[in-house]
Amino acid sequence: QVQLVESGGGLVQAGGSLRLSCAASGRTFSSYTMGWFRQAPGKEREFVACKNWSAGNIYYADSVKGRFTISRDNTKNTVYLQMNSLKPEDTGVYYCAAAPRPGGWVSSTAYDYWGQGTQVTVSS
Repeated sequence: QVQLVESGGGLVQAGGSLRLSCAASGRTFSSYTMGWFRQAPGKEREFVACKNWSAGNIYYADSVKGRFTISRDNTKNTVYLQMNSLKPEDTGVYYCAAAPRPGGWVSSTAYDYWGQGTQVTVSS
């Protein structure tokens, strides 16, 4: 059974940085796409970034380009989201997700597996 466990959220001032981690288990993820989504209070869940586990294809939402970086560590079966120059509008619950096919999947419906989420709060 696929399990995704996020960690690394917290409270940070605007301009600061956080690194989120997503520990994946229960499957070989070489053909998967790993994504990060976020959901602010009262808003729909939105795409942040995704990466094919094996290939170099990486996609970002326009709102985070140049500030966020998605990466993975094969030895730890972990996906990361490095978030720099954080803004108050980046506040929300961040979710890790896995889609069992390679591609630049920006829709949440493409992802079959989800973590429990980790809270990120950016103060002004």
